[in-house]
Amino acid sequence: MRFAAIADIHGNYPALDAVLADIAAQGITDIVNLGDCFSGPLEAGRVADRLLSLSIPTVRGNHDRYLIEQQPEEMHISDAAAYAQLGVVHLDWLRSLPVDLIYRDEVYLCHATPDDDNLYWLDMAVADGSVVLRPQAEIEALAAGIESPLILCGHTHIPRMAALSGGRLIVNPGSVGGPAYDDEKPYPHKVETGHAMASYAVLEKSTSGWTAQFRNIRYDNMAMSVLAATNGRPEWASALATGRMPQSY
Repeated sequence: MRFAAIADIHGNYPALDAVLADIAAQGITDIVNLGDCFSGPLEAGRVADRLLSLSIPTVRGNHDRYLIEQQPEEMHISDAAAYAQLGVVHLDWLRSLPVDLIYRDEVYLCHATPDDDNLYWLDMAVADGSVVLRPQAEIEALAAGIESPLILCGHTHIPRMAALSGGRLIVNPGSVGGPAYDDEKPYPHKVETGHAMASYAVLEKSTSGWTAQFRNIRYDNMAMSVLAATNGRPEWASALATGRMPQSY
């Protein structure tokens, strides 16, 4: 079994297009999507049309949830920007998405963690503002009750995998469309990949078990950086240009 996992597109259409082309070039036809599809100051409508045409297994991310649970005037600026580009059919599709699912009877999919779509699974923010690998015991605890040999999650935008007890493997494929961001909870912190490429993962099962190959794909990131700047989001412009957040904005 061999398939691709994508996550955290955040409305970045050229990044999604480049990733889908790379997947196809490898002869891979099966793809799963781990959520946070549209939110951001980019091209949510184009991404929505493309995703709906693909009909790939998709789970709902926290920003996907905000788009269907909150009123536009209550939304964060990134969610509101995406919402303005979406139609009824796109929002109905978001409403139809499950919070988790089992793919091909042995791969568990969720956006962040099984019980909390805002909680980092493989990483954690600490008081000094850095983001570090979560302790093994905590990763294991969050996987309690999940027997699938392969577990996939997104949310942090950082490509990462960890071995779990019983031979299980948990993989975060990284972000297709957002190589850096900052957040205030639980502590102010920055998540930065340090590059501007689109990230995804190829998962493959052999007789010895599951493996993951992380892939980073170049695309016209500067066009998206300019679009973010034009839309009044200098922090997004920096992230898309460099994979790092600006010092201040």
